[in-house]
Amino acid sequence: MKKLITYLYSLIFLFAISCSKDDVTTNNSEIAATVVAESTTSTGNALTKKLVTGFAKGADVSWLTQMENSGIKFYNSAGTQQDLFTILKAKGMNSIRLRVWVNPSGGWNNQADVIAKAKRAKAAGMRIMIDFHYSDTWADPANQTKPSAWSSHTVSQLYTDVWNHTVTVLTAIKNAGVTPEWVQVGNETNNGMLWGEGKASVNMQYFAYMVTSGHNAVKSIFPNAKTVVHLSNGYDNSLFRWMFDGLKANGASYDVIGMSLYPETTNWQTLNSQCLTNMNDMVSRYGKLVMMCEVGMSVGSPAACKLFVEDILNKTSSVTGGKGLGVFYWEPECYNFQGYTKGAWGSNGRPTVAMDAFLLN
Repeated sequence: MKKLITYLYSLIFLFAISCSKDDVTTNNSEIAATVVAESTTSTGNALTKKLVTGFAKGADVSWLTQMENSGIKFYNSAGTQQDLFTILKAKGMNSIRLRVWVNPSGGWNNQADVIAKAKRAKAAGMRIMIDFHYSDTWADPANQTKPSAWSSHTVSQLYTDVWNHTVTVLTAIKNAGVTPEWVQVGNETNNGMLWGEGKASVNMQYFAYMVTSGHNAVKSIFPNAKTVVHLSNGYDNSLFRWMFDGLKANGASYDVIGMSLYPETTNWQTLNSQCLTNMNDMVSRYGKLVMMCEVGMSVGSPAACKLFVEDILNKTSSVTGGKGLGVFYWEPECYNFQGYTKGAWGSNGRPTVAMDAFLLN
């Protein structure tokens, strides 16, 4: 019995010293999720633990310049102030995603702002994804508002608007010496974009033509870039089949099916498994590549988030035929900014342990 008690105290001591006092406090639900996840890993469900060659490990850091402008600084795990791209690269990231708005209030995420960030990402040796929202502000499943300048345009004019905007921005990016590897035609377009004309549930054909217009515009500037159609809720196979059956029936052109996934500590294992099933279904049903364009979890649960990200990295890399291209964390650098709570940075300005997931190679 004495030996058992000594052993238990040793385990408690080792657990205590392994928890960084600079990290975000771990709550009881996270500890429970961690124990379950580690048990699952030991049974072999964590897949390969080795990513396919060329796998993208990235982050959307579109808030970066706005954060810097507000005086926010970034520190590495040791507490040394560094440029964000330097920190991300040291954590194993190799790719950056940047959103584009048409004529945003305040200017953030407009063409000039995107180019400034893209040039910095290139200088840091990062691969780049450009994410067109085709809006003056956030585009997501609940909001697909046309840019103000396009608000009175007919559907045929909107096809031209998509072409012109895409070509104009990408030409400027090219002239700045940057070559994106992936370009999203719309953001979280669960029900299309440029509402109401492009609302897919009302007229899938119009949305399909908008996607094709964006795809063709991308290829006219960067023939080797892969175009992405991006939906949220990557676990929802019925949503994805509805959308991509509709796009196929209407002859839409694109290269990659992109997904978002934002689970909780209590359901990430289930949603990750459903997401893998969905990714493999997209590959077999449509012959497309797939990728996770956005992932995230509560910043208050960094250990559970690390397990979640490691698992989705592995699962995406395990997609049939090596057709899972990569995983991007959405705004991990966000801390004390605009109330966002699913980043991966502590209030001390340092990355949480969740970011260590990207050291997987």
